[in-house]
Amino acid sequence: MASLWRAATAKPNDYDGVEFWSNPERAGWLTKQGEYIKTWRRRWFVLKQGRLFWFKESIITRASRPRGVIPVATCLTVKGAEDILNKEHAFELSTRNDTMYFIADSEKEKEDWINSIGRSIVQHSRSVTDSEILDYDSNR
Repeated sequence: MASLWRAATAKPNDYDGVEFWSNPERAGWLTKQGEYIKTWRRRWFVLKQGRLFWFKESIITRASRPRGVIPVATCLTVKGAEDILNKEHAFELSTRNDTMYFIADSEKEKEDWINSIGRSIVQHSRSVTDSEILDYDSNR
């Protein structure tokens, strides 16, 4: 599986057909930790049609280009991370290989984001493919 960070690098085909500028499932400010330089930056996030987009500004138009996009179907868990980061209102989004950290402005915002992203993961996750099923009979 590709790295969560590589998946998050926005390419136009990652959001073709998703009108992220209108009627999002959830939108709001979150603080996100960078991949290489572990600084925290405040970004405007939009969750829509199984993708979590982020932008520098909160005014999103048809011409806006996301700074990053995470296809939530690649994610396994979204859960609180206060204990890991030692920061209030922190949560994490994880795949098998990577974890991204976020900080919401309040406990309610954190819970709302966790619930919305969690619902989106369930709605957009694919079923297990044949190649991912271990064939126990082949070893006999």
